[in-house]
Amino acid sequence: MLLVMAEHQSNTTWTNWSGKLSASPREIVQVGTIEAIRAELSAASKGGWSVRTAGTAHSHYPLLPTNGVLLDTRPLSGLVEVDQETPSATFRAGTKIHACGRPLLDHGLGLINQGDIDQQSIGGAIATGTHGTGTELGSFSSVVEKLSIMLVDGSVVTCDQHTESELFEAARLSLGAVGIVLEATLKVRKAYRLKEEQWQEPLDSVMERIESLTSASRHFEYFWWPGQDGALCKSINVTEEPGQYPLGSEGRRLAWSFEVLPNQRLHPHTEMEYAVPAEHGPACIAEIRELLKKQFPEVAWPVEYRTLAGDDVWLSPSRGRPTVTISIHEAVKKDETAYYKAAEKIFRSYGGLPHWGKVHYLTGDDLSSDYDRWANWWKVRDHADPMGVLLNDSVRQLRPS
Repeated sequence: MLLVMAEHQSNTTWTNWSGKLSASPREIVQVGTIEAIRAELSAASKGGWSVRTAGTAHSHYPLLPTNGVLLDTRPLSGLVEVDQETPSATFRAGTKIHACGRPLLDHGLGLINQGDIDQQSIGGAIATGTHGTGTELGSFSSVVEKLSIMLVDGSVVTCDQHTESELFEAARLSLGAVGIVLEATLKVRKAYRLKEEQWQEPLDSVMERIESLTSASRHFEYFWWPGQDGALCKSINVTEEPGQYPLGSEGRRLAWSFEVLPNQRLHPHTEMEYAVPAEHGPACIAEIRELLKKQFPEVAWPVEYRTLAGDDVWLSPSRGRPTVTISIHEAVKKDETAYYKAAEKIFRSYGGLPHWGKVHYLTGDDLSSDYDRWANWWKVRDHADPMGVLLNDSVRQLRPS
């Protein structure tokens, strides 16, 4: 039997989705089998270099840059099985979010939620706590029911809330540093259609009724462009109406959930997102508006406002609290540092916690008091990977001193 273990690329430069981050790994290795991944971990353990797993390299935070090996898990993809009773679905970790919708629909099922970008891998979405919007809806990490993980020693462990529970808790938002996720079982639901509405409204008016807007829709969000009075608002709700095709432009779609929730984001940019307690969202966005007006009037990229349900994931920015997420953006060719650092001070003053896949400037000492399970996460991580094979410089700086 012919078995292709892995495809290696040497002497190459890696860049993330936006082109803002780059690295020169010793190799980029495309893997699609357990044997291939085990061999790469064994070689790294003996050779003393790091291994990081690349989904679609959509992170704006340098989670992936390494001079070691980058694992490209695109071949590790596909729907493995569904459980109609739970209901749940098991995917290989390299499966892209956009590749989940149609196979689930064939079984009469759908993802509970997803963000407006669907290019990430399931493994990457779990590792960074990727999410959509909705006051009653959590992140990808919050709907994980079971994980199959390869540890650095080559063993494969299946874990959930009852079996290897601490490994499960650490791995369902892992920063890619606990093990290599092979398969993930997610809670899903009966397939459903969504109807989208979009409108312009003065931002002051939106914020005056923000609670009713967010509670009245399954999904609500808005974009506000600096220097403008109006906000572009969008609400999406479940509907029993038949789908309308062709889909038309964003803001007027009525179709299956996976056809309505994602959007095209074609312009490379950097992004910072902070999660703040829901009750502080209005005050926080007001300060961000003032910051842009007084200190950064040249910024043209929008600010995004979304909601997120509280959860119990160890490293979730929404752990134990209903949350508002506020995202700021800048063009990749501009230096965003001054703007982002000034905004970060505001976010932090409201108890904000960073999205793990987006720009932030915090260290482990900054974050250790913000998470009640921070020390537990590091203890589990270090037990699973005592030599630090799965760490890069950016993750190492998150270790508390």
